Amino acid sequence: MKTIIYAHRGASKLAPENTMPAFELAYEQGADGIETDVQLTKDHIPVLIHDENVRRTTNGTGFVQDYTFKELQKLDAGFWFSRNFVNTPIISLEHFLRWTQEKNLKINLELKTDIIHYKDIELIVYDLLKKYGKLNQTVVSSFNPHTILQLRKIDSNIKTAFLTSQKTVDLFTYTKKFGASGIHIKYRLLTKVFLEKAMANDLFIGCYTINRISQMMRCYKMGCHAIFTDLPNVAIETRELYEQHILQ
Repeated sequence: MKTIIYAHRGASKLAPENTMPAFELAYEQGADGIETDVQLTKDHIPVLIHDENVRRTTNGTGFVQDYTFKELQKLDAGFWFSRNFVNTPIISLEHFLRWTQEKNLKINLELKTDIIHYKDIELIVYDLLKKYGKLNQTVVSSFNPHTILQLRKIDSNIKTAFLTSQKTVDLFTYTKKFGASGIHIKYRLLTKVFLEKAMANDLFIGCYTINRISQMMRCYKMGCHAIFTDLPNVAIETRELYEQHILQ
């Protein structure tokens, strides 16, 4: 089984995270998929930004939920990264899905519902995925089990993943209880036993955020289903080296 390489917030070591330059670069580098984060604006438009507050990655202040989409688009989401990306805008999920239309790209959408409860975000996102025919290419993940439950109520076939950085004894039972298809874990939780238990429970495992070659190689050797990396080009080169080694 070939480990899927998701560009974490795009090629986010080389371009400002969750922006079109980062997504375009990840696609050009050959990433299997793109991972991005979804928040909801004041006028209920899903937008791609990691933090609930715009302060870290734009020239604005305040919470995403207090801006309309039109107001958010006036902010600069690229200047902080380098002068080459001045005036890069925050984009909507719909813009991103339109861009993926003719591309063979897997998608991982992380719904940021563990801090702020965005009313109906699950249904809004689902409807957009359905509109653009992306349900089969997409995994929707969240740290919030309620979000996964809501998605499963909307469509029992949608692929979902529970995000966690915590090691708990009953994690597999807990995850299956609310219907997730897989678990996305911090690298430090990855062990052979963990993977075996996940597979025994018919759960896929993704590992974040993998930027070191040694960690990438270990994930490939162990048969991890997917990794999330800020450096998709390095992950692809490392996977090719691993595949060459096992064929020798």
